[in-house]
Amino acid sequence: MRVFVKNKRGEALMPCSVRKARLLLKQQKAIIVGYQPFAIQLTIATGETVQELHVGVDTGVKHLGIAVISEDKIFAHGEIEFRQDVSSLLETRKTYRRSRRNRNTRYRRCKYKFNTKRVFDKKKKKWIKPSISLTSKRPEGWLPPSLENRIQHTFRWVDTFTKLLPHPKLHLEVGKFDVQKMMNPLIQGKEYQEGETFSYHEVRYYVFARDHYTCQVCKKKNKILNTHHIIYRSHKGSDRADNLITVCTDCHTHENHQEGAILWTWMMAKKKVKQYKEPPFMHVLRKRIFSRYPEARITYGSETTPHRKTLALEKSHQNDAIAIIGISKINEHPCSHFRIVQFRKKKRSLHEATARKGRKEPNCLQKRNAKNTKESLGFLLNDQVCIHGQRGFITGFTGPYVQTIEGKYITLPGKSYKQVPLRELRRMAHHNNWQYTIQIETRPIHAPPIKDGELRAIC
Repeated sequence: MRVFVKNKRGEALMPCSVRKARLLLKQQKAIIVGYQPFAIQLTIATGETVQELHVGVDTGVKHLGIAVISEDKIFAHGEIEFRQDVSSLLETRKTYRRSRRNRNTRYRRCKYKFNTKRVFDKKKKKWIKPSISLTSKRPEGWLPPSLENRIQHTFRWVDTFTKLLPHPKLHLEVGKFDVQKMMNPLIQGKEYQEGETFSYHEVRYYVFARDHYTCQVCKKKNKILNTHHIIYRSHKGSDRADNLITVCTDCHTHENHQEGAILWTWMMAKKKVKQYKEPPFMHVLRKRIFSRYPEARITYGSETTPHRKTLALEKSHQNDAIAIIGISKINEHPCSHFRIVQFRKKKRSLHEATARKGRKEPNCLQKRNAKNTKESLGFLLNDQVCIHGQRGFITGFTGPYVQTIEGKYITLPGKSYKQVPLRELRRMAHHNNWQYTIQIETRPIHAPPIKDGELRAIC
């Protein structure tokens, strides 16, 4: 992987090799200006000849693939993983806030603004009170926080890499999906306007008719029926018909929802329900990309797949980013790639519904407990540390706990518990909300067996 370079004025130059960057820093001809990714700035005047550079970006819901290429040489490539817990955390926060009136918590301003002034309605010919108005109205183009978070971070990393390169050409792959055709491949014409619940008063009546008014658990008819979610809404389940089943009142009880009961066992067997939450996000992202990067070259998966197979690359986000650019061959492939994972560093909950294990009373005051500690003995949350030859990131101070970027706990040799002592940790780097590592490959993934006379990959 190459090192990004800037001149004395802070303008981007061509990336250099790791060895050349090390010599420039040792001779004090350059200074470090960035670590994620690693970048240096020259302190001396030098030539500023640049080549044509291309940046390939493979957009997605959870991952983002990025590759920097010049002609047939790959300078840097890797993938970025976004958070997927924003929606569930907001749902948890909403649950805590709605139940705060039953607990001893601090005062929080009401979300609504009540206007008690009456107005005269000429049509009804009487004085009435106006409806409740929200204090914070949603602006045009508003998106849920979980979607807005991914879109803004996608733009952030694309801008980060393009600003480190001299006038690069941007290549973006976007997705365009026909959700109704994914659900019904034979759909055509006016059937797009007539969904599966067409001519039914509600979705529940369609579910009853689809299941022939029969309980799907006990297989009995002529009973009082209810609709039941296969995947609960609290677990990101939808209200579509394919996520609903018909259950009678005898089976739809609290006892049958418990582990080992007949309904619970039946639900575990029917958990494989197709979710179509990703296509709408990709549609929104595609529109945002068109307005944000009007000069970028837009490609689709139907163009990327043939190019990737021509280059003999395996399926991955970083390899898709290479194929998006459309190069015909690869003569220089680095033996390392970067991996970036988004990390939730702060916990903003002010109170909890129930006490944690070991606590005698609920945390009902506006104060942080031991689990929300951000610093201890000079170590900060999400710092990259080394212990017994293994590298990981500090994810909590109650232990403390150290995890790899893949989420595996690093434990002491011969021990089964996850806690490690702080005195045995050695800090390697400080990270904010992103975990950044360089992963070494034994040899390029795409390369077939090298024959005599062929150009070998340069690491």
